[in-house]
Amino acid sequence: MGFRLPEKATQPTMYFIGVTTSQSSIMKLFPLWAQELGLKDAVLKGIDIEIHAPREVYREVVSFIKEDPLSLGALVTTHKIDLYEAARDLFDYLDPYAQLFGELSSISKNNGRLEGHAKDPISSGLAMEAFIPPNFWKEHGGEVFIMGAGGSARAIAAYLFDPKKKDNMPTKLYVTNRSTPRLEAMKELMPKINPNIDAEYIHAPTPEVNDAVLARVKPYSLIVNATGLGKDRPGSPLTDACVFPMHSLVWELNYRGDLKFMHQALAQARERHLHVEDGWIYFIHGWTQVIAQVFHIDIDAERFARIEQISHEFRKRG
Repeated sequence: MGFRLPEKATQPTMYFIGVTTSQSSIMKLFPLWAQELGLKDAVLKGIDIEIHAPREVYREVVSFIKEDPLSLGALVTTHKIDLYEAARDLFDYLDPYAQLFGELSSISKNNGRLEGHAKDPISSGLAMEAFIPPNFWKEHGGEVFIMGAGGSARAIAAYLFDPKKKDNMPTKLYVTNRSTPRLEAMKELMPKINPNIDAEYIHAPTPEVNDAVLARVKPYSLIVNATGLGKDRPGSPLTDACVFPMHSLVWELNYRGDLKFMHQALAQARERHLHVEDGWIYFIHGWTQVIAQVFHIDIDAERFARIEQISHEFRKRG
């Protein structure tokens, strides 16, 4: 993949910093949303960067947005941690979540200041509220198994184990990752969120390790694919021999790609009594949170409902 910096913006421009941005539904949805939200002349442009790109690439992109007057901001996916680590000194403000989680998903400007926000703790929470039944944890005592230890995984775990939830949280957290640095970083982070979490952080260089962890997870649990596998890269963090725990919720964070993890769960859904959720509502919440920040608009419940309706109609047309 050859990295190219965008041309200087000639109209109000928001960027999508990802890996395969042209394949995302947002490229066709953004004009429909912009019309609904009254964002006249605003456009969205993709910036494709290879996974774990050199530090200089992230700094170049952030500097471009910072210095170009009509480049108003960006949504960051996949690169949330790498971009933060490479370019955090270029920001005039980083919100508390960005600093705590060591990542950012939103780049915006405010009176000439470049600001970075981590919106995932908000958007992942809103997405989970849409499919996790009220008092699910309190009633069933299930656990959560998150495959992946990047920004989304951190945000999901932080939401689920927020001490404000008291006795309505999972009884245990399992986190696996293919490499150890992010696993160690998450292991250091979570006690800051809640010092009383029962957690295991497991190095899983192969899908077979994830299968073995999955076999230990209780019924009525939440299983999450936060690896990115199945979207920008094909495949699943599990093998086809995996067995999901009974009566569990299975969350595939992706909504496009081969979605192999989701299909593995769907194949067992009837027999194992699984609720399988894809990443569509998470995608909508993630984007609307950042759009509101970049364009300084309020997307209230009524506006969000219209955006959701537009999005579902678009998806049906397929």
